[in-house]
Amino acid sequence: MATAANAQSVEKAWLLRALLVLQSPRPVFAAIRDESKAAVEARQEPIIALVWLAGMAAVLAAPAMNTLMDDPARHDVIVVAIIIFFAGGIYGLAAYWVLGAVLYYVGHRFGSQGTYRRARHVLGFALAPLALALLTFWPIRIAVEGRDLFRYGGSDGGHVFADTFYVFVAWSVVLLLIGVRAVHGWCSRPSSNRASSSSGMPYVCCGSGNVPLRTSVA
Repeated sequence: MATAANAQSVEKAWLLRALLVLQSPRPVFAAIRDESKAAVEARQEPIIALVWLAGMAAVLAAPAMNTLMDDPARHDVIVVAIIIFFAGGIYGLAAYWVLGAVLYYVGHRFGSQGTYRRARHVLGFALAPLALALLTFWPIRIAVEGRDLFRYGGSDGGHVFADTFYVFVAWSVVLLLIGVRAVHGWCSRPSSNRASSSSGMPYVCCGSGNVPLRTSVA
C-alpha cells in the first residue's frame, strides 16, 4: 500500500510540473536528473500529453491546413478534428524522437554525459508552451476565423494575430535552452576562466566554483 501511495504521489508531482514548467522551469528541468525507475515512469504520461498537444498545435499552423476544408470529403468539422488529432499526435511523437536524438548528439558534442531518454524528456517539457497554444491561442483564432481558417483565401480577420503563434514557438526554444543548462548544470564561463577555454569544454556549476565538464569518466 505504501509503495502504491508513493507511486501516486510521484505521478501527481510530475503532472504538476507539466504546468509549473511554464512558470518556474529551472526546478522542473533539474528534477529530470532523477532517472530512477519511479521518476521515469511517472513523467511518461505528462510528456506524451505535452508532445501530443504540441504536435496538434504545430499541425494547425501548417500551410496544408489552409486548404483542408476545400475538399468536399473533409468539409465536416468532425472529420477535420479527427485529422488534426491523429496527424498532430503522429507529428508530435515523430518530432519528439527525432529532435530528441538531435539534442542528445549535440549535447554529447559539448561534453554532456546525459542519456538519450533524458534529452527526450527535456524536449518534451520544453514543448509545454506549444501545448498551451492549443488550449488558448488556437481556440481564439478558430472562433475568429471559423471555417475560413481551413479554406483557401479565408478571411482577413484572423490574419492580424496569426503570427502570435510564433511567440509560443520562441517560448519553447527558450525553455529548451533553460532545460539543457538546468539538467547538465552548465553555466556561463566567467572571464577569469577564459584562459582555460582552449580545452573546448563547457563548464558546469559546482557549488560556488566552475569546473570543466569532461567527456570521459576517469
